[in-house]
Amino acid sequence: MYKVLIVEDDPMVAMINEQYVRRHKDFSVAGKCKDGEAALKFISENDVDLIILDVFMPHMNGFETLRELRKDKQAIDVIMVTAANDRDSLEEALHLGVVDYLVKPFSFDRFKLALDKFISQKRVLSDFDTLNQSNIDFIIDKKRKQPQELFPKGIQDKTLQAILSCLRKNQPEPITSDIISEQTGLTAVTVRRYMSYLEENSLVVGELNYETGGRPCMYYYLKEDE
Repeated sequence: MYKVLIVEDDPMVAMINEQYVRRHKDFSVAGKCKDGEAALKFISENDVDLIILDVFMPHMNGFETLRELRKDKQAIDVIMVTAANDRDSLEEALHLGVVDYLVKPFSFDRFKLALDKFISQKRVLSDFDTLNQSNIDFIIDKKRKQPQELFPKGIQDKTLQAILSCLRKNQPEPITSDIISEQTGLTAVTVRRYMSYLEENSLVVGELNYETGGRPCMYYYLKEDE
């Protein structure tokens, strides 16, 4: 479960953000802070995966806080929450590498979209210890897209992660779609559809084995760094 720090000086907005986070099964609220100074102190003493960060706050605003995080090379992702809808603020937030930028007021559906985007990026980056250019292009292309655009119709992130986990567990040995189906509980038809998707995106390699004594059988393995 991902740990979230909410940094917001308005108690009502902070409460709403907390409720929204708790409605998502993959997240928990690690803490709440009223300004950037308190947030940096909290982060130094606690594990945090994601910060929901307001812009306009006393003592240290959101952008100042985010600059300090980047200066200290803190590997914590940030979703910026603000009433600032001007171009300069958005450009600075993007330059500082925010996952998403939410303009108040926003709905739970839009908030959940930002959380799902964070999860998708985290999962894609964790799939490979080493990267080749095809993997990198795939990851960067996904980061440019909204969560609902990450996969084509018929491809679900949860199922995809189950198949990738199965492939990683069996590395370096290649395995058939039947083995993947058996180990994941997915139907053979579903596995073949996902393997085609992974092959098209250069994430797996499929090779025909003609030494099975019967019909040739396709074996799959994760594509290694080139």
